[in-house]
Parts: sequence; C-alpha cells; structure tokens
Amino acid sequence: MRLKPGRPDITRYADRFDVPAATGPWGVTFLGVASLLIDDGETALMTDGFFSRPSLAKVVLGRIAPDQGRIDAALARAGVDRLAAVLPVHTHYDHAMDSAVVADRTGAVLVGGESTAYVGRGHGLPADRVRVVTPGEPQQLGAFTLTLVESHHCPPDRFPGVITEPVVPPVRAGAYKCGEAWSILLSHASGRSALLQGSAGYVEGALAGRRADVAYLGVGQLGVQSEDYIRRYWAETVEAVGARTVVLTHWDDFFRPLDRPLRALPYLGDDLDVSMRILDELAAASGVSVHLPTVWRREDPWA
Repeated sequence: MRLKPGRPDITRYADRFDVPAATGPWGVTFLGVASLLIDDGETALMTDGFFSRPSLAKVVLGRIAPDQGRIDAALARAGVDRLAAVLPVHTHYDHAMDSAVVADRTGAVLVGGESTAYVGRGHGLPADRVRVVTPGEPQQLGAFTLTLVESHHCPPDRFPGVITEPVVPPVRAGAYKCGEAWSILLSHASGRSALLQGSAGYVEGALAGRRADVAYLGVGQLGVQSEDYIRRYWAETVEAVGARTVVLTHWDDFFRPLDRPLRALPYLGDDLDVSMRILDELAAASGVSVHLPTVWRREDPWA
C-alpha cells in the first residue's frame, strides 16, 4: 500500500476520451471497471456487468450483495434488455458479484470457469444458463467467436484461490475469490477482433499466435507495479496479439456509484499517471494509439 494522498486528475487526459462514437449497428459501451457491452445489432454480450459498486466501508466492514435497483437502472440506461452471454473476467466481487443477476434479467448464459458457475448457482440460475468453458476452446454466439485463455490477476490478488461452493449473498467480499482469470479473445464474422483483458495480469506466452486488432486493456493496480512489469504486461498482451488500438479499462474508482462522474482510483491502490506515462512510451515506439472510453457511450474502436 502506498502512502501518497489523493488520486490522479482524470481531466489531464480529457483528449484521450476520443474513441469514435458508433454510427452503425456495431457498438462497444464501457460501463465502468471492466464491464463492456458489445453489440453487433443482432447479438449482445457483456463482460462482468458490475453495477452495484458498494462503498469502501461496506466492502471492508460489512457484507455485500447485488443492488437490484442499481443493476436495473444501469441496464435501462445502457438500453439492455436481452444478452446472449455474460462473461466475468474473473470472480472477484468487482467483476462477478452482479453477473448472475444480469444474466437472469437478460436471459443470458453465464460463461466462465467453475468459480463463475458457483456464483451462478448461488443466485439460482438453472444449469442450462451456466456454461463452464474449456480454456482455449472457441465458443460460438451468433456471429461472435469467443475464446477464453487462462490468465493471471494483477498482483497483489487480495482474495486468491477458487470458489468451491455456491456464493449466496450477502457475504463478505472475500467470498468472491479470484477464481479463473481470463484473457477473452473475440472475433466476428465481419472481420473485427478484440482482446478483452480485464485484469492487468498475464501468463507468459499464453497469447502467442493469437490476433486482435483492438485491445481493451485493464490497468487496475498496474501503476503500482515495477516499470519492468508494466513493459512485460504490454508485451504479453498488446504486442502478442498485434493490436493497433488500445482502450484502457479498470481505471475508475469502483466504490463510487455509476450515476456520478467517474474518477480515477486513489494513489493508495493505483497510479494511473504512471501507467499512462509508460504505456504512452511503449505505444509511441510501436505506432499504437492509446485511448480512454467514455462511460455509457456506444463507441466503435475499429472505425
């Protein structure tokens, strides 16, 4: 833990919120943390679907549970009534706590590892609405092909391990252990492709030979890692898949409700300024553009 007070000023990066707005049926909507709504006009998918965002005091001192009102409000604002799948990038509470509720509300299948399945079972999702994947095996959903590749959580993992029994909220935050962490590779019949990297961790060589035009790159806790770690993370994700466009996620303070303006995580847990400085240097050296997504706005990073 760092002793530096305050938090990065996100207005310093105002010019980075420049991902083109979607003008056709295709769109990717950033919904805070690592939640992304991806829609081709026919099929819609969502990573995480974390909208409850309980306060720090509640997370540390109390028990947490999905906030039905906040979930419904977020889905309504994003214009979501049906989803084909909800895919938690791992099963910490700030990714998976609301995932089964979102799947239940939208008729989606909850997709992930065994830990994700236990989150679904704890909510009471029927067996045919929970899909445990084989790592590296493509999953077809409409015109989308999704491949979940094993990854790691960014250190430190405060709730390590796997979930081995149904999680029935309200529970302590630690009940949502990390579980299986994923690099999600998305390709579409249109030719679009993306890497969805929800956590700033990696498995060396895991993405070798994979390809993605766009990388949605999680940077939570990245700014408190060593410079060598940050460079290796970039090499094992962005460079490995050959992405030319990078959109950063998991930089916002997830203890703050989504109906308030987003702000960066405090220096006690992360340092977005450090991440931006080093990632910009790496991007400039390889001709890659780095952007920040605008919450609630349908965007087209392939445009």
